[in-house]
Amino acid sequence: MRDSFSRWIEKKPLYYGEIEHNRIKEAYSRIKEKISHPPAIHIIGTNAKGSTGRAIAHLAYLCGKKTGHYSSPHISRFNERIWLDGANVDDAVLDEAHERLYSMLGEEISEALSYFEYTTLLAFVIFEDCELVVLEAGLGGEFDATTVCDNRVLSIFTPIAEDHRAFLGDSIEEIAKTKLEAMSSVALLAPQPYPIVEEMARKKAEERGSRLYMASEKFLDIRERERLTKIVALKGWAEYLYDNILCALCALKILSIPYDIENLASLELFGRYYRLAENLHIDVGHNPLAARAIVSQLSEESVLIYNTLQDKDYEEVLSILSPRLKRVEIIPIEDFRALPQGRLVETIEELGLRYDIFDGRLFSHENYLVFGSFRTVEAFLKQMKNN
Repeated sequence: MRDSFSRWIEKKPLYYGEIEHNRIKEAYSRIKEKISHPPAIHIIGTNAKGSTGRAIAHLAYLCGKKTGHYSSPHISRFNERIWLDGANVDDAVLDEAHERLYSMLGEEISEALSYFEYTTLLAFVIFEDCELVVLEAGLGGEFDATTVCDNRVLSIFTPIAEDHRAFLGDSIEEIAKTKLEAMSSVALLAPQPYPIVEEMARKKAEERGSRLYMASEKFLDIRERERLTKIVALKGWAEYLYDNILCALCALKILSIPYDIENLASLELFGRYYRLAENLHIDVGHNPLAARAIVSQLSEESVLIYNTLQDKDYEEVLSILSPRLKRVEIIPIEDFRALPQGRLVETIEELGLRYDIFDGRLFSHENYLVFGSFRTVEAFLKQMKNN
């Protein structure tokens, strides 16, 4: 008997030194005629993809649509990546879909596909009976595995900033270009930190003949704007989540998908400035754009529980957060891409900040933010569970 999906997928490396552009297309052609293809909303960007997508999926599902949401990466378990009708799929669903997909692709292609490529196609198989699918791109756009989906009814471009330079380019123009190349016939652009991105999006839409919308409060009536503001406050969400939820609501409006704004009260956005305790928040943000979005939420003299990966702009992140920090507590993370501790300590000292190594202790008189990457949040939650 073939390995369970969880055992099989663990054998695939999570990260690759380069992206192979044609392998996923060949694999998709093998299954295209064998599965159904529900309409899909494709979300591309640097930040805000997960929360925007989950808000869309949550609201659509609670108003009666069978809905799937594919996101990445996960924090604790792979199952978090594939959400169906209000819950993460269980292992039995993954195993059944894996058996079917592996059989359709064959051994050679299944083994050759990357972790993300295979799991993207796995999501397609699981979601084939849905009425709506929300697909979150990985790090790219034009060449991302999710872009092979050919029933994309809306492209959403969340804030685009400089990240993953090794794959996407060294400038905001290069990075935006590869993401905007994934534009479908109808597109929605969230407010952008770089004005050039909006200019490029308008040009791309004109070239493609795409209908491009700008996410704005104008999509909502006064009552909805007031309710959204109140719900964000009641949930204790960070200010940046208001913009992400607004973008989700605009998408539903564009596609004439009904929703009840009151259902936002039951939306959980774990890992997005998520309050674990009165004095403890966790956030999977990892780049300067995320740091700028969250710094205004921090109280003076906050304690940052932090670590990061070598390819992240950690100097800029720490510089943005430093005016609000009392000290940094470094938490070890298990990842070959983790930043060497010496380099992190050097940067912290250059900023004039105190630091310690996180020992698992939290004090009621301190305010804590766990931040830096999905891996950082995962390491923190694992240590708290062990304690």
